[in-house]
Amino acid sequence: MSDTGNKKTSSVPNVTTTPEQANEPSAMSAMRRRVFGHYGIIIGGAILLLIFGMAIFAPYLTNFHPILDQDLSNKMVPPMWHDGPKVNPVHPLGTDLQGRDYLTRLVHGAQISLLIGFAAMLISGVIGTTLGVAAGYFGGRVDMVVNYLITVRLSMPVILVALAVVSLVGSSLWIVIWVLGLLIWDRFAVVMRSTTLQVRNLDYVAAAQAAGCSKFRIIMTEIMPNIANHLIVVATLEMAHAILLEAALSFLGLGVQPPAPSWGLMISEGKGMMFFDPWLVGIPGAALFALILAINLLGDGIRDVTAPENRN
Repeated sequence: MSDTGNKKTSSVPNVTTTPEQANEPSAMSAMRRRVFGHYGIIIGGAILLLIFGMAIFAPYLTNFHPILDQDLSNKMVPPMWHDGPKVNPVHPLGTDLQGRDYLTRLVHGAQISLLIGFAAMLISGVIGTTLGVAAGYFGGRVDMVVNYLITVRLSMPVILVALAVVSLVGSSLWIVIWVLGLLIWDRFAVVMRSTTLQVRNLDYVAAAQAAGCSKFRIIMTEIMPNIANHLIVVATLEMAHAILLEAALSFLGLGVQPPAPSWGLMISEGKGMMFFDPWLVGIPGAALFALILAINLLGDGIRDVTAPENRN
């Protein structure tokens, strides 16, 4: 009797790996290649890392206090690239009208700009993202109410409302942060609403709903990860927007009050000498420009490498 009938054929398919599949890079190595091949991330990250380092190690970078160390007999010392008898290597960026070291005030001003930008972005991001995702996911009356709030907010000019509120309530660091945070959430709401409307009708959201997942879990695990790229771009834009608004308010005298070393306040203090000593305005202006550029480059770069199909 033949025993071939007793043999069982294995149902497991024979899986072979082609040389192309064996040499295919992993997801992490592909992501690393995209990150280090993106000039926006490299340039923006380097500038932002430098400014963060200035802000963190500001007390150790200079030997002067940004407010208390004033020497009227040593005021208006030009920076080192100027030629003249008043140039002093102890003050590489010169001194201001009160004889305070300009480098010290510049590095301490980075702390104020980063704090205001990040805190205002966080406040506005929480408000705008919550409203936008709720409007896009639930729709109906929730969407109508959120659209009404967005329309009311867009009808009010940010800078004029901020000027009015600060002039009535008073100006300080945290008042400026809360005023800006409560005024710039509209872009978060608009973008998050539109992207949530696109995502909520996709198959994986319907599958999660059919599986009986709660609405909170669907929003946190299915909606939010798929709109994160748009959230990153808006967050960087609003952080830069908040920094510029703080500089504008400080320039007008209604933001961070003197003698705090705000970059906008430094520009305001030096505007009277702009035609005679332009470095008083140029140094904090260049620092402000570099910070805004770095934030935008880094945000766009992160969005590009996490969504490679949308790269130019």
